[in-house]
Amino acid sequence: MRKIPLIIDTDPGIDDAVAISFAMFHPKVDLKLITTVAGNVSVDKTTENALKLVEFFGSDIPVARGCQEPLLKTLEDSSEIHGESGMDGFDFGTPTRKVLPEHAVEALRKTLLGSEEPVTLMPIAALTNIALLFKLYPETKSKVKEIVLMGGSLSRGNTTTAAEFNIFTDPEAAAILFESGVKITMIGLDVTSRAVLMQKEVEQIKTMNRAGEMFAALFSHYRGGSMKTGLKMHDVCALAAIVEPELFDFADTFVEIETGKGPANGATVADLKMKYHRETNSTVALDVHVEKFREWFLEMLEQTK
Repeated sequence: MRKIPLIIDTDPGIDDAVAISFAMFHPKVDLKLITTVAGNVSVDKTTENALKLVEFFGSDIPVARGCQEPLLKTLEDSSEIHGESGMDGFDFGTPTRKVLPEHAVEALRKTLLGSEEPVTLMPIAALTNIALLFKLYPETKSKVKEIVLMGGSLSRGNTTTAAEFNIFTDPEAAAILFESGVKITMIGLDVTSRAVLMQKEVEQIKTMNRAGEMFAALFSHYRGGSMKTGLKMHDVCALAAIVEPELFDFADTFVEIETGKGPANGATVADLKMKYHRETNSTVALDVHVEKFREWFLEMLEQTK
């Protein structure tokens, strides 16, 4: 079976940790690179967390440290959701693996241009690294098969009324991506908030394997939902959309990013009726098949060891 060449751009983050872990072991995926960015916590912490995950699984996937702040805005992290370290709840120890010597943007360029076939980019964080990549090295766009991102929303936000966290963190970077001409699939907050694990699944996860034990420990410190209402598995939805797209309903549309200074800053405005645009620039998820998603999640965990 031919594998999907994949790069994950991330800010681990508890739900990021699940997405990264599953991507390492998915039989359809060839995870070539992990790049980090400031978001849920500082880039120093997100980078250390990525290294912790790589070391936990005994992997040799390279990790590159990226941008420490958004293009224009001041960073507002999400440590109140993910804990002070970004992955509170499990003692990984201090990682011995080291990051690549080059910046994430350079590592992205090198990996993309060195690939024999186009690569899928899976950003599950602020889009700063990839926006800079496209501005500095526009020739890399031709080496990107598609961008499948977790971010935005077709309804309300979770950071402001209008904006989802990843897009709000760096709306200028998001605007660069959506104007880039690269194929984009957006898995937004309105959909990922329905992709929840209930207490039944969390109790099952604890005893499945060492990855499940680690996830359950992290979940006990995760403020993205609750055991009563369900823990929101936002970022792993991007991976699911790549490897099991039938778990979602999609529509092609045109998405614009609001970069003004008002209360709509960071909003993803989708022209779903295509009233104001002749051409689409993205595919957006409209819904997730929740029970099938939960089944897929548990099947994936069985392979993650």
